Amino acid sequence: MKSVHTPLPSVELRVPTDDDARHWHRAFNDPDVMEFHGGAPAELSEYDELTARQRRHHAELGFCLFTLVDPADGGVIGFTGAQPWPHDWGPAGEIEIGWRLGRAYWGKGYATTAAQAALESVRASGVRHVVAMVDARNERSLAVTRRLGMRRAETVITPKGRTAYCHRLHM
Repeated sequence: MKSVHTPLPSVELRVPTDDDARHWHRAFNDPDVMEFHGGAPAELSEYDELTARQRRHHAELGFCLFTLVDPADGGVIGFTGAQPWPHDWGPAGEIEIGWRLGRAYWGKGYATTAAQAALESVRASGVRHVVAMVDARNERSLAVTRRLGMRRAETVITPKGRTAYCHRLHM
């Protein structure tokens, strides 16, 4: 049987704008999307703060959690990119790569394509090592870490008692 390779979709990454807080809020306002991110959709004000923080990261570090845009129609798919790990537990002091997509975009290769592009911006900024913290039950994101060539390095119990895997990639 012959293997069929489906090409990955094209994506565009941009530094988040003020309007992207609203777009992220809309894209992630779904319990399925938020299942591994606290369960409940976040308030718009949280995305206002998050997009502002990402603009600061980009200005200071050269990378951030970028807004992921569908080049076909300009719609916001979600985000992907990297930022300093924002907690005092887990891989504190390290750079974490991450992604979150609206439900309609799952299973189509967007997360992998966008994460590969985001890794290029991180690498161009001089970072040679990233981590990804993934809930142990999140099979979709675990598959993305494998496609990126990341290796599971440790198991972490989060402050909320959930099991997460810390994956590492040396670039």
